[in-house]
Amino acid sequence: MKRRDFIKGSTALSTLTILKPDTVFGSRANSAINLGFIGCGNRGTADISSMSRHTNVNILALADLFEDQLETAKVKMDKLNAAKGFSEVPRSNIYRGSKAYLELLNNKEVDAVLISAPCYTHPSFLEAAVTAEKHAYCEKPAAIDVAGCRKIEQLGMRINGNVSVAIGFQVPHATPYAEMIKRIRRGDIGRIINVQLYYLASEVPLKPYNGMVYDEARIRNHFHFRELSGGTLLDQGIHMLDICNQALQAHPLKAYGSGGLNAGAEFGNAWNNYQAIYEYPDDIKVSYHSTQFGPTFGDVCARFLGTKGSAEAHYSGGVFIKGENEWDSGIARSAEEVTPEQRAAGLFLSSLYNADENKHKSFIQSIENGDYLDETQRAAESTLTAILGRNAAEAQDTMHWDELVYSDESIDPGLDLEQFD
Repeated sequence: MKRRDFIKGSTALSTLTILKPDTVFGSRANSAINLGFIGCGNRGTADISSMSRHTNVNILALADLFEDQLETAKVKMDKLNAAKGFSEVPRSNIYRGSKAYLELLNNKEVDAVLISAPCYTHPSFLEAAVTAEKHAYCEKPAAIDVAGCRKIEQLGMRINGNVSVAIGFQVPHATPYAEMIKRIRRGDIGRIINVQLYYLASEVPLKPYNGMVYDEARIRNHFHFRELSGGTLLDQGIHMLDICNQALQAHPLKAYGSGGLNAGAEFGNAWNNYQAIYEYPDDIKVSYHSTQFGPTFGDVCARFLGTKGSAEAHYSGGVFIKGENEWDSGIARSAEEVTPEQRAAGLFLSSLYNADENKHKSFIQSIENGDYLDETQRAAESTLTAILGRNAAEAQDTMHWDELVYSDESIDPGLDLEQFD
């Protein structure tokens, strides 16, 4: 019986007695979602920490290729569990090596998994999770190549409502972004003519790699390698492309662009700057600019220009509409403009203040209430949008959507993982 149906039925038993959730469902620990953590790096730690703070999850198992990652994660996960009155992660539920994710998925006590291993693993790890009948939250992108996106799409056809699958596109779950997208879709800025997107990031610092075997050095610095992460357009810029697809309710028809690896780190091959022009249906032109170098973080923005006005969304710098239908989300457009009184009242400087919380709640709540998510198709489409821009830029030629989708692109990471067992 679904939890909501049980509650509805129980209210008919008596008009005098109100039962607390803990009374209805047993202890909080007994009603918690048992969560496994696959790929215990920084981004995954941020995800699972948010889930622990905002939902009723019990972190039960860990899996990673490297021992030090597991030991660091265990300390943090145990603290998260302790804060909620749950037990430490049992040593028997800690799995290391190239098959660690499969061992974790074979644990019958695990209800759901967070997959935050390097991007090249996402299609195979997610497929294994669904095969094991585990609910899965997988970080973005869905894949690093067309073959991986096809696998994700096919996986969506297999799910058939049996498990919940979410992909880590959290930005549209931020309240300001969600409201802006709704207003654009209903026509508040009129017919859209042009869109400007950019993600101007600082360099991802290299982790120490001297003395390591080459494969380990690459894995620990996977963001610097195209064959492991897909590159910065898939790692970071994909967020703005996903927002664009959601607002326009379409994917691009073609793209062309340029870019390169300029002033990059001494270890790696992933390009650190891209410029791409996309063409969407209805002759909408979208320009995209992405960088990932230097010591300072720039800005992240999606700007939609229409016949009745413009809509603009920054990570830090406000989310608002100008024109015939003025609207402001209330996010501060500049930290310098915030008064001490506003700061004390909790005025938000970041438009992403509740993005992770809302996204993670939606995943766990979908498991609790039985209204399972299936974000595979949307995730594959946004990932293919990023791949289209990347591949067109690298080819320095125009590439059409159908040409990409029906290609046989498959990127081999070139790793020997069994050496770490």
